[in-house]
Amino acid sequence: MVSYCANSGCGKPLHYLRDGRIYVFDASVGATRPELKRERRLEHYWLCGACAQTLILVQDAQGWIHVLPRPASISESVDDFTPARSERAS
Repeated sequence: MVSYCANSGCGKPLHYLRDGRIYVFDASVGATRPELKRERRLEHYWLCGACAQTLILVQDAQGWIHVLPRPASISESVDDFTPARSERAS
């Protein structure tokens, strides 16, 4: 269960899902024993609203989860997003 922000420098407790961003990763990615039947196991992580503005979570090929700075191109496109208005034909 997700209880705190995934940013180890933050540690804000999770109270509401409306604040921040939830990430879901396949925890069975790093499985190295092909003779065993691989069960899919999902792990959930949360970045609080403040951390989600500047950070992202990524999973490497070995299955480790890393907190990385949000690329500028992603931050700018999210901040500049405005929903399109639908116009009715008269």
